[in-house]
Amino acid sequence: MILYNVTSSIDPEVADEWLEFMRETHMPEVMETGFFLKSQLCRLLNEEDDGITYAAQYYCLSLDQLEQYQNLCAPELRASMEARFAGKYMSFRTVLEVMD
Repeated sequence: MILYNVTSSIDPEVADEWLEFMRETHMPEVMETGFFLKSQLCRLLNEEDDGITYAAQYYCLSLDQLEQYQNLCAPELRASMEARFAGKYMSFRTVLEVMD
C-alpha cells in the first residue's frame, strides 16, 4: 500500500478557513477521484515556525494509481487550492510505502 502525504504550513490568519475547506471540499474531492481507499488529516504538534501545520494523508494500492491521480486530477485540485489560498500556505509532498 502507498501513502501519499501532503504536509502544509498555513498562515494562522486563514487556518480555520483552510481547515474547513480541506474537510468539506478538498479532501472529499480528492477521494471522489476514485484513486484512494481512505484519507485522514493530522495536525503537527511540534511546530517550529509561526504557521499551523497539517498533514493530509491518502492511501492507494499502487504507485501506478498515484501516478494516474497526479497526472489526471492533481493539477486541477491544486489550482483550486492555490486560487483560494495563494501566498497563505506552503506544501510539500512525500510518498511512503506502508510496510504492515
